[in-house]
Amino acid sequence: MTILGDFTAQAADGSDIDLSTYDGKVVLVVNTATGCGYASQMPSLQNLHDAFSDRGFAVLGFPSDQFKQEKVDDTEMADVCQTLFGTTFPLFAKVQANGKDSHPLYTWLKKQQKGPLGGRISWNFTKFLVDREGQVVGRYSPTTEPEDIAADIEAAVG
Repeated sequence: MTILGDFTAQAADGSDIDLSTYDGKVVLVVNTATGCGYASQMPSLQNLHDAFSDRGFAVLGFPSDQFKQEKVDDTEMADVCQTLFGTTFPLFAKVQANGKDSHPLYTWLKKQQKGPLGGRISWNFTKFLVDREGQVVGRYSPTTEPEDIAADIEAAVG
């Protein structure tokens, strides 16, 4: 059985991150974009990260320019997120969330929890909740505000 920890991803600084680093944690994976209208969710995502991090929770941001809303490079994107939105949760290098070049993590996430488009990511800020065992237990639309996921996170962190 595949779990979150079976994947690696490139950090915004170009280093490879083994996602097994998050084994035993509850994780919210989000495809982000600084130019998206939903980027206003970034402070709320940070609030979730802060509220639950001491209980084994992390938000992981995976920027994507698939919808033409992440125009800056990976290094600048991390700076923009920190400066404009106050984010400190981990941000990774840009990924493809759909199509033949979809990052393997996103291919797996979409198979675990299909959405209204049969598995495709419809837009930036689609969110996946992963439990402590590394399994996807929830998928949330871009319009779902992060604070509306807090009860599910609370249940997952125990």
